[in-house]
Formats: sequence, structure tokens, C-alpha cells
Amino acid sequence: MNQTVNAMGDACPIPVVKTKNAIKEMGTAGGTVETLVDNEIAVQNLTKMADQKGYSVQSEQLETNKYRVVMTVGEQTEQQVQEIAEEPVVCAPVQKEQNTVVVISSSCMGNGDDALGAVLMKGFIYALSQQDELPKTMLFYNGGAKLTCEGAVTLEDLKELEAQGVEIMTCGTCLNHYGLTDKLQVGTVTNMYVIAEKMTQASLIIKP
Repeated sequence: MNQTVNAMGDACPIPVVKTKNAIKEMGTAGGTVETLVDNEIAVQNLTKMADQKGYSVQSEQLETNKYRVVMTVGEQTEQQVQEIAEEPVVCAPVQKEQNTVVVISSSCMGNGDDALGAVLMKGFIYALSQQDELPKTMLFYNGGAKLTCEGAVTLEDLKELEAQGVEIMTCGTCLNHYGLTDKLQVGTVTNMYVIAEKMTQASLIIKP
């Protein structure tokens, strides 16, 4: 017996519960259950359930936000059929995308000696470029805008970060204030609305 379960749009534990009910309806003869879901977490939960019960399982992505999980269930006893629907469902945790934003508002790092602060900031940006997990976005405003412009000692490392997929954005008002509008060498020009949006949506903000 073959069953198709449509769990598109359903959050855990609904896809697993629907699949369990379909297996129960097949009875002792067993068969194949095809479950359609719209996220990878549901695929993980269904695969885990199949592995725990000893069912053969295969999954594939059909298109964006559409997955198919196929379980092959062998012959079962009446007791096994009854147990499958009664077992509790444990959902895999939903993994949130890491959205780290680095905010740089000065050409110097820390307070005290500006020459030392400039050396520290260059060292920080270089060290950032060597990390295994890079930030999603870097925002430069006020004195920090100078670091993305012609002549800055940080340009090479910032270009390396951009090449690795880091979004680099510099405040246009700040560039204009310092007379650097035509001197930008890396990233794009942005405005305070976007800066505020990036910061409020960040999962982590780093400000050296």
C-alpha cells in the first residue's frame, strides 16, 4: 500500500504525526509513505523517526522549499502498528541564521593614543579576515568611514573580506562630511536607515 502525505507549510511535529498516522492506516502489510514538506528541519525529523523504527528512508529536494521523504515500511505486527502512533515526537531545534554585524565608528580602536588606536584597528580588521566564521555585514560611519577610502592601510584586508562574501557598507553622509565621496575604494555607500535596519536585524553586533 502506498500513501502520500502533504505536510507543506506544517511545523513540527505535524509532518511526523501525519506520517505516523499514514503508516498506521497501512496496517500490518506495510508499504511506502511519501511525505512532502517545505523545510530541512522536517526532513531531519522524518529521517530520524525512520531510522529509529528501522524503516528504509530516502529524501530529495524537488525545488526551492519543497522536499520529498519516502519511507518503506515492512510487514508489522498489530502491536507495532499501534505503538507507532502513540510514541512521542521530539522536534529537532530550528537553527537560526547567524547574522553578525561589525560596526566601526572610528579609524582608531579604543581611547588614549590615536597612533596606537590606528595600529590596533588595522590589526583587528586583519584578524577578522582570518576568522573561520566571518561577519555578514560591516558598517562604517563617522571616523570609521575613512577606513574604506583611498589611502587607508585597511583596504587590502577589507577587500579580502568583501571577496569572501562580507557586505561592506559606508555611510554616505559621513563620506560627504570628510570630503571622501569620490574616494571610496571598497564596498558600497549606504544611509542611516539601512544602517539602523542592519543593526536591528543582527543576531550579534561587534563594535571594536
